[in-house]
Amino acid sequence: MFLTDQWKQVLNKMENEVTAVTFDLWINTLVPVSFNNDELLIMAPSVTAKNQVNQPGIFEKLTRSVRSVFTPYTFVRITEKEEYEQINRKQNDELEKIANKANIVSKFNKKYTFENFVVGKSNQVVCAAMQSVAEHPSEKFNPLFIYGGVGLGKTHLMHAVGNYLNAHNPELKVLYVTCEKFTNDYVESIRNGKDKSNSEFREKYRNVDVLMIDDIQFISNKMGIQEEFFHTFNDLYQNNKQIIIASDRSPKEMSALEERLRSRFSSGLIQDIQEPDYETKVAIIRKKCSQEGYLVDDDVIDFIAQITSTNIREMEGILSKVVFYSSLLNKTHVSLDDAREALKDYGETQHTDLDAEKIINTICEFFKVSREDLIGKKKNKEIVEPRQMCIYLMNDMLNIPLTAIGSLLGGRDHTTVMHARDKISNQIKINPHTKTLVNDLKSRLLKY
Repeated sequence: MFLTDQWKQVLNKMENEVTAVTFDLWINTLVPVSFNNDELLIMAPSVTAKNQVNQPGIFEKLTRSVRSVFTPYTFVRITEKEEYEQINRKQNDELEKIANKANIVSKFNKKYTFENFVVGKSNQVVCAAMQSVAEHPSEKFNPLFIYGGVGLGKTHLMHAVGNYLNAHNPELKVLYVTCEKFTNDYVESIRNGKDKSNSEFREKYRNVDVLMIDDIQFISNKMGIQEEFFHTFNDLYQNNKQIIIASDRSPKEMSALEERLRSRFSSGLIQDIQEPDYETKVAIIRKKCSQEGYLVDDDVIDFIAQITSTNIREMEGILSKVVFYSSLLNKTHVSLDDAREALKDYGETQHTDLDAEKIINTICEFFKVSREDLIGKKKNKEIVEPRQMCIYLMNDMLNIPLTAIGSLLGGRDHTTVMHARDKISNQIKINPHTKTLVNDLKSRLLKY
């Protein structure tokens, strides 16, 4: 659009610089092709037209008109259609050669970079290991086996490795596939039943510098695929090529996996991605808001972090739903009321089984106190603080009356329970540690 609009201005100027015949025959038939690094490439319909425009009188006027519209330093170059197509073909051939030689074998999501990955306590070790492998392929951890639940960032990190290698080691050939893709390619090579097919399959998977396989858990119970992957793994490893494997479980937990493969997977570094805590979830949501330009109140971010599970993709989906709902109301930013309304069905369907008993059990497990002490008469700090937190959560999350909470916690009177609730409520406002602790506990409880 920019090039078209600018070219129209050039034509308007040239109409006043040359005769009507010259303009109609030669100038008006020109087509601007590209404008890069202060060079305007213009395509003429024929060699004759190119030669005519390149005559000193016309070319000088054209250059002057172009520079008055584009930049004062613009260099004008005239080509003709056939010549331009030959240049394009040559460039495409060069790109294809590079693609066959370099890591354009796999396309990586440009949004999935190390810079865009939110690092917290739950994933900092995995992230550090992946960055180390990206910076020093085949030198640090080989193979690198990462595992964790759905939506915790494994695929993001694998794409981040690919994007890093694209930028810093473009001569390397990197292949990223899912286990399903590896399986389908292998099955297809067998189905064709030709030596060429088998050779092409092995060329694809063994003639690489870095191989990344996602969702390797699906290789279980597939003996033929395990056999082929075993040989692929060995070939790459013996040739000092980097192997990165991702799974939803550790090699020890993969049933029906050949012991020799389990041994290969365990020969390098095995690292898990744990579930994000409340603070990491908040950081992830903030990052997403920043990337997408969402205007979201802080209490909305807290709310989403509390009610969502540890699945990062689910969190991002919930955020998008809230923002979309707010946009339907023609609002420029998302408020807590908007978020609650947009997610009222989500809350009803996700956490209907939360009750006082689960809050008590969670508090005991988290603070490592016994149930007897929690509801008993002890008043030492190690017991009082968990008890006050339990009271606050029962009232805040379940809206249980204070007298009923007192009965659940050893027959405490209404005044004692109210004091405990108000103390935690006030601490949340002035103490960031208490606020984080409460939100962590809510996240745990809302996973039930």
